[in-house]
Order: sequence, then structure tokens, then C-alpha cells
Amino acid sequence: MTETPFSVIGRRLPRLDAVDQTTGRIRYADDLTLPGMLVGRQLASTHAHALITSIDTSRAEALEGVRAVLTGADLPITYGILPISQDENVFAVDRVRYVGEPVAGVAAVDRETAERALDLIDVQYEPLDEVVTLDQAFDDDRPLIHGEGFGKNVHRSAALEFGDVEEGFASADHIREDIFSFGGTTHAALETHAALASYGTDGRLTLRSSTQIPHYLHRALEKVLEMPPERIRVIATPVGGGFGGKTDPFSHEIAAAKLSMVTGQPVKITLTREEVFYTHRGRHPVLMWLKTGFRSDGRITALHFTTFLDGGAYGSYGIATLYYTGALQTSTYRIPNYRFEGVRVFTNKPPCGAKRGNGTPQPRFALECHLDKAAHDLGIDPVAIRLRNVVKPFSMTVNHLRITSCALTECIERVIEASGFSGKYGQLPEGRGVGFAIGAYMSGAGLPIYWNDMPQSEVEVTVDDSGHVTVRSMATDIGQGSTSMLGGIVAECLGLEPDDLTMVTADTDLTPIDLGSYSSRVTFMAGNAALEAGVRVRSRVVAAVADELGVNPGDLVARGGRIELADEPGSGTTWSEAVRCTVAATGRPLIESGSYRPPELAGPYRGSGVGISPAYSYSACVVEIDCDRDTGMVKVEQVWLAHDVGKALNPMLVEGQIEGGVYMGLSEALFEEHAFRGGLHRGPSLLDYKMPTTLEMPPVECIIVESDDPEGPFGAKEVGQGPLLPVIPAVANAIHDALGVRIDETPFTPDKIVAGLVDLSRGGTGRVGPKAVPDFKFPPLTRVEPPEGFDAR
Repeated sequence: MTETPFSVIGRRLPRLDAVDQTTGRIRYADDLTLPGMLVGRQLASTHAHALITSIDTSRAEALEGVRAVLTGADLPITYGILPISQDENVFAVDRVRYVGEPVAGVAAVDRETAERALDLIDVQYEPLDEVVTLDQAFDDDRPLIHGEGFGKNVHRSAALEFGDVEEGFASADHIREDIFSFGGTTHAALETHAALASYGTDGRLTLRSSTQIPHYLHRALEKVLEMPPERIRVIATPVGGGFGGKTDPFSHEIAAAKLSMVTGQPVKITLTREEVFYTHRGRHPVLMWLKTGFRSDGRITALHFTTFLDGGAYGSYGIATLYYTGALQTSTYRIPNYRFEGVRVFTNKPPCGAKRGNGTPQPRFALECHLDKAAHDLGIDPVAIRLRNVVKPFSMTVNHLRITSCALTECIERVIEASGFSGKYGQLPEGRGVGFAIGAYMSGAGLPIYWNDMPQSEVEVTVDDSGHVTVRSMATDIGQGSTSMLGGIVAECLGLEPDDLTMVTADTDLTPIDLGSYSSRVTFMAGNAALEAGVRVRSRVVAAVADELGVNPGDLVARGGRIELADEPGSGTTWSEAVRCTVAATGRPLIESGSYRPPELAGPYRGSGVGISPAYSYSACVVEIDCDRDTGMVKVEQVWLAHDVGKALNPMLVEGQIEGGVYMGLSEALFEEHAFRGGLHRGPSLLDYKMPTTLEMPPVECIIVESDDPEGPFGAKEVGQGPLLPVIPAVANAIHDALGVRIDETPFTPDKIVAGLVDLSRGGTGRVGPKAVPDFKFPPLTRVEPPEGFDAR
């Protein structure tokens, strides 16, 4: 076993909240109560698209036990997560744009009274034509969802070219085109959304909410409620699953706050499961067309990738998602010439937003299946075609992404060896098959949502006179173990154990800034801030002890609860004595902070802020399946996934994230479908929205690959989102290996597999998927020169 210089980093440790989690002591937002608390409920639209001609709340207001009723007129200021998409109201004003959109809110003494009050609100609608498909969104004769009149419901479009794509195609020996469709999915977190607001007699508002973004929620409250920021406190309660579904500011959060302000009493709003389905903000349905040029040996000469996104009724993260569907194709492959065109449209369905891997699982599915098809065309092994094109460590991509550490080749080699892929591919009995794919993801977005020069994350470490350490960070633990990660980093710096520390997190009054749990940013960004704070505390303590002992500070180490000479274990002094020595010597409290701001990474073009990151993680996946050709039922036998995490700060938590990513990938591949009949959800419950149970979940072999990123905390990179990405195309490729059918749209349901087999038996290709894309005129291309030093060889 390799000797490690670390005492905490690299150890398999349980999460700091493991006992509370497993014994049910964790208190989620809906578990909280306050004296005099009222129950809030929201009235949902029953129309997908309609004008609101009148709202009469008089009968609801007169009902005994009702304390307040609000409508859109009471909260007219718009909000949204992106500064360029401030298009939502707490309650619809003048028009509803999807079934389930909140129209009014009530606060009452109990839930039953609140529900009766909703029934007494009389809303009169004038229905408008619905826009629920891509084709309808591009129709000039449909009413605009945002704005007046008729026309195309285009939210945003983009057209970028890097290098010379036509020249790249001209030099190709083989060109392939394909069309794919990725269906929409939702987050399906076990905990539904909940918020508890309390407005005090001192004019201060406290909102406790199941949110991933206390900082951005704080901004939305400040704007919509027109309150000074210093009079607002947001506490992110423990989150029972987020996956991006709690990274928007939501209507119920602001409504609870306003209702508390109006009544002078605490108000809690907890969404039902059906309401969560309509609140949504999940995976965008994306239709994709791509064309790639290859040399005869499989090397890519050019790629043209086009995406069409169904965004639902509002902006949310949509503009960023649009660019994400084109940004990261180059993060895995050396593509010398690249063109991306994309368009996002509004439809009368619940808004889409950020879901694990925001905007990247869809194009990764298309690209990885496309490469398997091209490998078949060229007579090349599907692993070989990828190895011939993988990006190099410490390089630049054609679209100006900076690659630092990259162990993608090692990930590929290790997962192929562990799974025995080479001996199984194309050689298993009919109905059994293996599929392979790779992926990459960001270790945090390179720019904040609101561009500024401030740090993206800060951590404060306070040590009292007894030596007890308190770590403060606004980073929100959504189940991924980020609080344990921060505690592990500080404990490593100070020579303590993580459970020696007190962690204070996700409270805008008590903790320094962190922008939230999204884009897999917390380990890299908050982790680096924690490392800096921990090192500063250690440096002060070591300097004081060195002076007391008359030794060189460089000869001392912090380990095992002591500050001691590196080559004399047990020498020196205890941690608590060292702290008292430090405070006495300096005459000031032992408090230090650290911060992190990414380097400047954006390229020289509009949209370059999306996709940039201080580091990228890499994954390679093999899936083995058994498919019944009579029923189309797929059983996943085993999954192997290798992930370049930079440095595994806690291998147990890394494996948990890999397994979670595999679970979600298999679920989206084979089960999940956020489907609608017109504007009405087909099954807004966990009875109808299918996901794997423990019975369907296969064994997963997690292969941790460490590339030691030079900028990550102790070399670490992300693991929260990247492992999901290659799983879906690996399943699709395995189905083809097993039965010879190509399912080019998700999910890969039994009926589609049987349809592919029927087509194959009749002399067809066995392909099931979209056949055409909309005839949309993209804006003129913005042509961007590759970065200086770019080398696609």
C-alpha cells in the first residue's frame, strides 16, 4: 500500500452527519415549526395558456381561519435565476403560461382551511392557443408566450464556428450525419420543496428553505420584496435531494415570505409531489442533428452540432443550458474545426432548468452513439476511435476551453480492462451486449451567475481559547457530503479529526459568501477556500509554537492533535496548548479566512462564459445488459465506471457519488420520461413516473483514477455530476451490441426496442428515433479563431 503524506485526506470516513441521517434526526424544512405558524398554500392554474380576466378573492378572505390572500397584483416585480431572464412573477399577472403556474396564495391556521380557501378563489380565464411542441413553437401563427401578437416562440439562438468546418469536411475520408432526441426528465428528489418564513417585529425576515442557492435566493427576496439586503436572512435547511431542482428561486419561497410580512406570523409552504412535478426546472428535451468528418483512421476533421431545446414557459437557466448543449463536446475530443448552432424555444409546459450535468447529458448521448456508428462505418473498434481523438492534458480546445489535468486515457484503459470489454464486444450470445462511452464535466463554472470581481467562495475558521475549531461556509450540503469535505480539508490542515470540528453552513447571516451547490463547484471552489483558511490558521499556530520552542517553523507539523517536530512524534505540545500559546503571543483572536476566485478563462466571443472551468473531470463507462428480444425488456447486469477525480479526498464519498450518477443515468436511459398530453402532465406522481428500485439497480464497480490537478484542493476535482454522462450512451450502445437495433431517442423503452426489432426483421435498419429537425434559420455565424497554441494533432 502506497504511503500517504496525509492523515485525513484519502481516508474512507463516514459523513459528519451520517448518524443523524441514518437515525432520522435530521430536520428538513417541512419538519420545522415555529410558534403561531400558519400554513400557506398556492392556487395553481388549470390552463396551459390563458389570459386572466378576473380574480375574486373575497370569499376566501372571509373564510374563518384565513389570515391573508395574495395575488399577482401584490407582487408585481419579476425575478429569475439569471440576470438576463427575469421573467417570472410569484403569482401570474394577466396571463398563465403552463398548467400548475401559481395564481394566488393563502395563509391560514391549518392546511384544511387553506385548501378550502383556494377552492373559494374565483379565477376567470380566456383560453389561448397552446404551444406544446417544437414545431408549434416555430409556427408563425401561434400566440407569443412572452409578448403580444403571434410569431415564433424563440427564446434565444446561437451560432458559433471555431476553425473552418467546411475545410474540415473537405479533408475528410468519411462523413456521417445523425439525428437524436433526448426526452425531458425531472429531478424526483425524495424531499419535496418546502419553505418557512418568519417576519419579526424588528422588520427582519428569516427564510428557512430547502434550497441549493441561499445566496441567489437572498438576492431574489431583496428584489421582489424591495427590502434592504441586511434585513434578510436565508438559511438553507438540510436538503433531501436537489440534483439542480432547487437551484432556482421559487414562487413558494417568496410567497411564504410575503405572507409572513402581511400576517406578522410565521408561514410555511410545502409543495405536494404533484406541485413539484409542475414546478419542474428539470432536464430540457433536446432534438439534435450532428455531422462529423473523419479520416480513414478515425481521426475527427470537423464537427457540426445543432440543438433544438424545448424550454417550457420561462427562462430559468435556459440561455446557459442552450450554450452548454454545445460547449463541452470538445472537452473530451481533439476537434480541429467545430460549428455549434442552437435554439431554445418557449412552450406552454413547466419551465425546464438545471438538472445534474445541465445541458451536457443530451449532446453526450448523441455524440457517443454517433461515434459508435462511425466506428462501425470505418471498421474501427469503438474504443480505438476514442483513443485516437482524446484530448491531451494541459492543452487548449478549439473553442477556448483550458484543459489542465486529464486522465481520460487511463480511465478508458482501466474500465476496458476491468469489464473485459474487448473480449465481450460483438461476441456475446444474442440478447447480451456491452456498450462503452466516455464523458467530461466541469469542476465549477468559471464565472458567477452575476459577473463580478468578488470571490466565488469564502470560508472562515475560528478557534476559541480551548482549541475548539468552528468552520463557517455558505456552501450547501444537498446530500453529496460537501460539509464533510470541508471539514476534512480543515482537519487535515490542523492535524485534527473531522468530527473534532463544528461546521456552520448555508446561513447568510452567519457564514461568508458561497454561490451555491451547482455546476459541481463546491469541492473545487469552497474546498480551495477552506484549504487557504486552514493553512493560515496552521501557519499562525506553528509560528507561535516554533518561537516558544526555539525551533524552525518548517520543522514542525500538525498531526494527531499536536504541533510537534516532524521527526519526533509526541514532542512539542497539544493543539489546545498551542492555540493558547498563539493567542497569548499575538494578542488577537485566532480567526482566519480563505477565498477562491477562478482564473480568467473566458474566450473572445459572446457565450464563452459557458463551459469554462478551472478543471474538468473525466469518466469512462462500460455497461453490460441482457435484453429479451420478445418483450424488449432490458436488464442491466453490471456497470463499470472509471472517474478521474483528481484526488479522492474521501474515497467512500467519491464512490457514493459515482454510484448515484450511475443510478440516475440508468434511470434516464431506461425509465424516466417527463411526458405531457398537451399541456397536462401524463403522470405527476412517483407511482407513474418510473425510476429503478433496488431490484433493478445492478452492481457497480467504481474505479477511482487520480490525476492530481495542480489547482484543486489537495489535487481534487468534481465527482457530483460527471459520472452520469457516459452511462446513457453506454446503455444505448449495449442495446445495439445485444440486438442490432439503434434506439436514438430516450428513454430506451421495451416498445421502442421491439419496434426496432420488427423493422430489422423486415429488412430495415432497426433504427428508432427522430427523422428530421425543424427548418429554422439560425443567425449568422460568429467565427472565432482557435486559441494561440491550439494543436489538434
